[in-house]
Amino acid sequence: MNYDPAVLRQILTIPELAEFDLTFKPMFGGIMGYAGGKVFASLSNVGLALKMSGKDREALLALPGACALRYEPESAPSKTYVVVPEALHTRPDELKIWVARSVAALPAAKPRR
Repeated sequence: MNYDPAVLRQILTIPELAEFDLTFKPMFGGIMGYAGGKVFASLSNVGLALKMSGKDREALLALPGACALRYEPESAPSKTYVVVPEALHTRPDELKIWVARSVAALPAAKPRR
């Protein structure tokens, strides 16, 4: 499927996700999603991919329709980004759970000197 990153951005700007104070910047023909100034999502023609690690990554990959992000079919699968199933695009409460897990795993901001 070929997604429009701008439409995917709209999915992440729903009221259910407002508490995460998400921001977005165009990047490499797609859009990167930020939480607290750190990248948590890739929005591209491939789909909405969340940065995940460990057991959260495994759990998301176990959902029907989820897969490791590949920008090109012949490229290696991402070890950190998982494309969320399209079914979650219209289930804000479930999507919020995965966004929360992604954001919670981001490294803490370094203290300023």
